[in-house]
Amino acid sequence: MFARAVRNPLANFNIYQRNLNMRIRMILIATVLFAACNGIRMPEEVEQAYAGLPGELDYNRDVKRILSDKCFSCHGPDAKKQKANLRLDLSAAAYDKTTESGLKAIKPGSLSRSEVVHRILSEDPEYRMPTPKSHLELTAYEKAVLLKWIEQGAVYKPHWAFVLPQNTEPPKVKKQDWVKNDIDRYVLAAMENRKLQPTATADREVLIRRLSFDIRGISPSLQEVDAFVNSKDPAAYEKLVDAFLASSHYGERMAAYWLDVARFADSHGYLDDKHRDMTPWRDWVISAYNRNISYKDFITWQMAGDLLPNATKEQILATGFNRNHKQNSEAGIIEEEFRVEYVTDRTNTLGTAVMAMTIGCAKCHDHKYDPISQKDYYSLFAFFNSTFEKGSPNYGDDRVVPGPTLLLTTDRDDSLIAGFRKQVQLLEQQENSRSQQANQVLAKAGDAAIADVLSRKVVAKLGFDQALRKDEKTEVFINQADRSTDPTIKKAEFGLGVKGASLKYNDQTLVSFPATKVGYFERYEPFSLSFWLKVPENYPLATVFYSSEHHRYG
Repeated sequence: MFARAVRNPLANFNIYQRNLNMRIRMILIATVLFAACNGIRMPEEVEQAYAGLPGELDYNRDVKRILSDKCFSCHGPDAKKQKANLRLDLSAAAYDKTTESGLKAIKPGSLSRSEVVHRILSEDPEYRMPTPKSHLELTAYEKAVLLKWIEQGAVYKPHWAFVLPQNTEPPKVKKQDWVKNDIDRYVLAAMENRKLQPTATADREVLIRRLSFDIRGISPSLQEVDAFVNSKDPAAYEKLVDAFLASSHYGERMAAYWLDVARFADSHGYLDDKHRDMTPWRDWVISAYNRNISYKDFITWQMAGDLLPNATKEQILATGFNRNHKQNSEAGIIEEEFRVEYVTDRTNTLGTAVMAMTIGCAKCHDHKYDPISQKDYYSLFAFFNSTFEKGSPNYGDDRVVPGPTLLLTTDRDDSLIAGFRKQVQLLEQQENSRSQQANQVLAKAGDAAIADVLSRKVVAKLGFDQALRKDEKTEVFINQADRSTDPTIKKAEFGLGVKGASLKYNDQTLVSFPATKVGYFERYEPFSLSFWLKVPENYPLATVFYSSEHHRYG
């Protein structure tokens, strides 16, 4: 460091002088503004915007979006991107940070003692924030909001989705005769803040059309229009609202929004985009709105209805919400890769639909704008990652249904199934009793009798003395591929076995017998298999015997 300074003393002097000038400039600015007590000189356009702001600002509604858009990229929760060791997303960090000028980054209630105020109002490109290099710029309105928020105490609040709703008093309004309910007070208060006047009441043809589209999503019928227009009932509008809310179309209208959030689709979304039927879940959503079930049940059942004690069919059906993601049916996919993709989709959708947050950003790094760390993300990810399933819908095998699945039976179907299950249980009890009696008889008869019974039950006795097909019950069939067409094919080799010939198995040897006549059993039929096997070394992934319905022989 010393040698570098000696070689280029002028450069070091220029740096020192520039830093000194910067400190002097900041001190002068701070001194002048401090002398003006808590007042500052606003640019004319900022002052005009300031005058038009509502009386009380809210951090989540008015301020956070400005900080998030224009400030958090350099002064947000991402530690790797923070500049000047300053965070503006946390109140303690913003209040405690002291700048080179001696001011606090934000001094609640004091504009002149808040460094942020001087930075956003400055015209000096080396001092102004956001910096010109960021290509971000605050508008006059945004500057006014930040100034008034700091002046009112710079009160931070948690992310709005984490704030418990509370009852509030409707705002005071001037035009009391226009108000018919408390909702009108909120609408009118916003209009009065913007110096707007309500328009005249629309005629009844327009009103019923607007109302029908808003509540039912369809236009009113001619009969409904005529009845409303000609009605003399002073409560005709209120009764019309009640009638439209009672319509089955109300659920369809409301469900449309939720279906979008829940990524509902009637196809899988990958490759050739094959059809899938999620209409039972869709119909449940419509029904839930029409029945006006509680929001708690609406969310709980869709997230984890199958985990509830004694879960009903409806609660399990609701979990179809988690199955609406895209699914890849391509034959060459890596199933674990897409299983993880599905878990990621469910995690991100939960964040968007229920938590009102873009938590998907935290999949790769700590969220830059919302209070979600990468650790938080994968803690939530683990909830869905506990589900055992395949990463493919199993297309190509019509005997395998991708789980989890649910039988969509009627009450009558359930009654019949319950009756069949009782019959099966009764038959199984009878069979167990019969088997026990038969075993007792054999035990008394002796080994010779047991051997005689077992010999009469033998389905097939297979050997390797001959490799040609003669008798399906006594001969096995061995792959004897023609080496003339492919010299790399290994011929089957034979040796001496315990009884007769033995087969020296290699990686190209196929031994099979007709599964249609030998070795085909229903799940309720007990069977046993025995053979002599000599293994020269340990093969941890080897398969000795298997049955498959995909091939003619197994």
